[in-house]
Amino acid sequence: MNITPASLTSGSLRSTLPGSAYTDPATFDSECARILEANWFCAVASTDVGTTGSYRTVTVGRESVLITRTRAGEARAFFNVCRHRGARLCTEDSGTVARTFRCPYHAWSYDLDGKLASAPHLPQMGDIDRTEYGLRTIAVREWLGYVWVCLDADPPSFADTVMASVASRLGDGAAVERYDVGSLALGKRITYDVAANWKLVVENFMECYHCSTIHPELTGVLPEFAKGWAAQYYVGHGAQMGASVQGFTVDGTAGLGRLPDIDDEQDRRYFAVTVAPQVFLNLVPDHVIVHRMFPMGPGRTVIECDWLVHPDVLASGTDISGSVELFDRVNRQDFDACERCQSGMGSRVYADGGVLVPTEHHIEAFHTWVRTSLGEIVGVPAEEGAA
Repeated sequence: MNITPASLTSGSLRSTLPGSAYTDPATFDSECARILEANWFCAVASTDVGTTGSYRTVTVGRESVLITRTRAGEARAFFNVCRHRGARLCTEDSGTVARTFRCPYHAWSYDLDGKLASAPHLPQMGDIDRTEYGLRTIAVREWLGYVWVCLDADPPSFADTVMASVASRLGDGAAVERYDVGSLALGKRITYDVAANWKLVVENFMECYHCSTIHPELTGVLPEFAKGWAAQYYVGHGAQMGASVQGFTVDGTAGLGRLPDIDDEQDRRYFAVTVAPQVFLNLVPDHVIVHRMFPMGPGRTVIECDWLVHPDVLASGTDISGSVELFDRVNRQDFDACERCQSGMGSRVYADGGVLVPTEHHIEAFHTWVRTSLGEIVGVPAEEGAA
């Protein structure tokens, strides 16, 4: 759902989710089962598994997922569980194997396609179907330079969910393609370990009522944010840089040069997109910032933030620290605020929740999507609020 300014005039305050939605372990388990493990999840950058046999392991809901690349160049994903006795197959966050993944417990080994390749005494067990007892596969898509996975046995349409949510936010399905995100290079990655529920992080990213309070650098570059309206408050809106601002940098000085394919309407503007359940896409004229959240528990969220730049910028040795520093400061300011909120979620004062003011009303659509996904609301389209 996208909210237009005209639709924000009826009623000043809306209710939030109750405090227990951010602290209750049972609620988090339900979110894992019905949201994180049931929807497309942006797991790793394609370059993280850019060569044959390279791999990363990530947490998706309650599962450890192993992502690798085959000799045919295809990204593959598997549950990181040995089929013999259930041991964790890969215990490292990342690495490279030559041919097979070998379980450290009993040495069952699997090739890059997940097929059982070898095991002690396997020749004496001729009735074992090596495909049947291979690693359990997970649905995979590559888009915008990232590997997306869905743990559900019957994944939703990628085009109708992920791609549609980006298109509906920007108002043009081709708008994101003009940034050519998949061809950009990783300039910087910072990982944040945030002591807050993942939904608080989403809510914070969606609104800008807080911007004038805690983001002096951001409002210096994007003055309209000081008014409290976020970039996501209506379809196609991009926040415009200040008249004297030269680039999306911590001090407003010149940035990295306009990306070659964006159009004039995208120049000097910042577009923010939330892709439920765990991706934030930030589009600026000279680079792209991608946040991927990994909810680890009711009160902990790990966030990987990538700054993506044109390959020529890296090749030339251009200093990108000013561009990185701006959103790194924004991130740290935001995550500190989320942790402050998390500390109040268990208070009796917040048992029934809080309120949303008009500049935050679009968060209500996200809450509706969460509650619908959990089965708390019946009769509302599941995709409503996902954009």
